Amino acid sequence: MGATKPALVANWETLQRIFIRPEDEDSRRTLIKYMEQILFGLHEFLKAHVGITREASLEALSERFTESRICSHPQKKLADVIQGIIEEIAPHAVNVASPYFIGHMTSAIPFFMVHLHTITAALNQNVVKMETSKVVSIIERQVLAKLHRLIFGCSGDFYNTHIQAPTSTLGGFVDDGTLANLTAMWVARNRCFPPKEGFEGVEAAGIAAAHRAYGVDRSVILVSGLAHYSLRKAGGVLGIGSGNIISVPSSVDHRMDPERLEAVIQELKSGASRTRILGVVAIAGATETGTVDPLDAVADICSREKIHFHVDAAWGGPTLLSDKYRSLLKGIERADSVTIDGHKQFYMPMGCGMVFFRDPRVMDLIAYHAAYINRPGSVDLGIRSLEGSRPAVSLVLGSALEIMGSRGYALLIEHGIETARAFAEEIEKRPLFALVTPPQLNILTYRVFPEEIRRRWASTGPEERARLMRQGNEINIAVQRIQREAGQSFVSRTTLDNAVVLRAVIMNPMTHMGILRDILDEQEEIYRREVLRKA
Repeated sequence: MGATKPALVANWETLQRIFIRPEDEDSRRTLIKYMEQILFGLHEFLKAHVGITREASLEALSERFTESRICSHPQKKLADVIQGIIEEIAPHAVNVASPYFIGHMTSAIPFFMVHLHTITAALNQNVVKMETSKVVSIIERQVLAKLHRLIFGCSGDFYNTHIQAPTSTLGGFVDDGTLANLTAMWVARNRCFPPKEGFEGVEAAGIAAAHRAYGVDRSVILVSGLAHYSLRKAGGVLGIGSGNIISVPSSVDHRMDPERLEAVIQELKSGASRTRILGVVAIAGATETGTVDPLDAVADICSREKIHFHVDAAWGGPTLLSDKYRSLLKGIERADSVTIDGHKQFYMPMGCGMVFFRDPRVMDLIAYHAAYINRPGSVDLGIRSLEGSRPAVSLVLGSALEIMGSRGYALLIEHGIETARAFAEEIEKRPLFALVTPPQLNILTYRVFPEEIRRRWASTGPEERARLMRQGNEINIAVQRIQREAGQSFVSRTTLDNAVVLRAVIMNPMTHMGILRDILDEQEEIYRREVLRKA
């Protein structure tokens, strides 16, 4: 019989030991074994240990994690925990780094991102306050200024004045695009209802008091037809109600229609209900289609109507780094505020969002102070931040910009756009498929559209077309589900104009046309083997 392992005990001596270093040589060896693979062979490690989707039902996995008590004493040593993560958990995670994973806005990251995050985790700086970050806060201001200049292109004198000025705020880091959009709309709301005689301002008095003080019945935000659902959340949080996030009808190419935007604004201005438009939100890289709204035309309208103009460029913002394609975002420099996500096309790990404001003073509208932190007159970044404690993700992004350079990032952006265009051409060559939304950036949608359905669609009436739509939707749902469950590759699906479509996001630099042809081949085989045979 084997020797019984000694029981693990939590006491002051063991606590001090594990707090400072691995418990023993076994833990050290296990840690070094896996961390060496992760630090110096990240993509090979992921390929070896993580499948795109290891076949196991969520129900079966859930049954393994039902214990709800925290044990008094340690259950495992570090070595056992690490080995368990690698052998038991990682195989059932999703290998978003696979070049065959083209379904979502999450992809491979450069290997050095793990190094940078490891260092920032070890430093454990809290960038809410200078006393817990010091030089890291100064670096954060510099990183924000670099990206602000990329977006708005103000003069060198402007940045010399504002980059490190305590009274200036060019933007802020948040956890993701949802919080960035919320921050932008928070500022827009407060701009619309500032303090005046007999009224403290909406931030202090609330939205109901603001409406009374300004003779308003309701406040609305106008958004693009494919606006991210975070904008509806913003409506709820800001007190205007998610139902007052009004979608402007899109044109046939799924972009905001400026003429319809004009019509909606005039209708709201002339309606019986006294309505205040807090802002207009256009998209630079829609989540579902990657489309970019006509930013210049929307900017013209917002300028004339004196409405806050926000651009949600969470996805498409880094396209500005490419001299070849930055014109696709023409007009973004006229926005009042812009959202960009670092964990999308800056290829950072989750999560990093950013919001930028053209006016370096406007974030004063959401400033808060406390006696123990962020005191009036201090230079703390947390004064104008929705979040309290924040990690130093700005240090990671700033370092990545130094490692990659703007041209390095541009090459990634250009690869995605050009590969998406080649993929669209391949789709149009294959009779089984129909391209639905051609790529403006590096996202496209298409669907399985068999020739028989295509022929009948062209020569039938509305009732039969509705039936064919349902049939086509069932086919596309089945193909996407079977391919996902097979675990070799992955595309996502969404619904556009009542049609279920397949959605591809081309951002992994290792994804090439050979892989994309494989994915289409697999979909064709699934249709013939699983769908057509059962029809």
